[in-house]
Amino acid sequence: MNWDDTDVDEELGSAESAYLQRLTDAEAGGDDRAVEAALRPRTLDEVVGQARVRDQLGLVLEAARRRGRVPDHVLLSGPPGLGKTTLAMIIAAEMGVPLRVTSGPAITHAGDLAAILSGLNEGDVLFVDEIHRMSRPAEEMLYMAMEDFRVDVVIGKGPGATAIPLEIPPFTLVGATTRAGLLPGPLRDRFGFTAHLEFYESSDLELIVRRSAGLLGVEVRDDGCSEIASRSRGTPRIANRLLRRVRDFAQVRADGIVTLPIAHQALDLFEVDQSGLDRLDRAVLDVLCRRFGGGPVGVSTLAVAVGEERETVEEVAEPFLVRMGMLARTPRGRIATPAAWHHLGLAVPAGAAGTDLMLFDED
Repeated sequence: MNWDDTDVDEELGSAESAYLQRLTDAEAGGDDRAVEAALRPRTLDEVVGQARVRDQLGLVLEAARRRGRVPDHVLLSGPPGLGKTTLAMIIAAEMGVPLRVTSGPAITHAGDLAAILSGLNEGDVLFVDEIHRMSRPAEEMLYMAMEDFRVDVVIGKGPGATAIPLEIPPFTLVGATTRAGLLPGPLRDRFGFTAHLEFYESSDLELIVRRSAGLLGVEVRDDGCSEIASRSRGTPRIANRLLRRVRDFAQVRADGIVTLPIAHQALDLFEVDQSGLDRLDRAVLDVLCRRFGGGPVGVSTLAVAVGEERETVEEVAEPFLVRMGMLARTPRGRIATPAAWHHLGLAVPAGAAGTDLMLFDED
């Protein structure tokens, strides 16, 4: 089919209208997950930040298009909320093929993976989130699927078992992981392109907040935008979530315009301080400093003291506190650094454990 400029403009306009309609419907339905999905960039050109990964990935996809072949398998690693799922969606969109989505914990048996692979069409993109949590039998089956585009399905048990080879159309596997170190070497080596996503700079987060505000129809002043970005912990997902909460505050208690004072009041109401620490982060620091004199304290003890599960403290609060230099892990337990005492407005006691800190990973 031949397209002229008018046809292209009409097609793009129709796609944009449909996109905005989906966003409006998600907002009206109160579906936060749908709203988050609607705010995601749809092409590499719309992606803000991660310039190195964006350029490298764009090169891989363009080369595959020119050769008329499926792109190499892609591994995306990095902390939650930085855009791994978004990039998987963009890869499928850029190649003009469907995206099939699953997760590592959902693939508990090799048969689960075989069923997924057998349903793929040529060129499809298969996205496996938290790929490091796949079962070992499924992982071993994936080796052959990635390399030779076939799997052996075993029928029966014992001496009478029969292996039936199953051919799979060429596809692209996109794996995402928050813990790349848990991936076995043989699996990691089968990815043709690997990328690690870094935390975003405040300037990039400001651009993301402005873009999302435009899509949501929210008027945001520059100072209000900067305030939201500075409290977003370097994470676009958090930036978009805070924007929606500040938007709610501005609509209910002000004139709907997000200014610096409005952003201050809204974020204080939702217990996000100027460093991006939330209620759990401050509770951990408060317990560590006020009750235990700065540590060292075991993570299980901290979890009990703040009324949370150990995994919540270890996986949600601790990484950001360590990155901010307010908490350290040592062989004897968690220790508050002088920055933690200062953040709480407390004087650092003489001889506190963190004042002459030597950092070691906890056993």
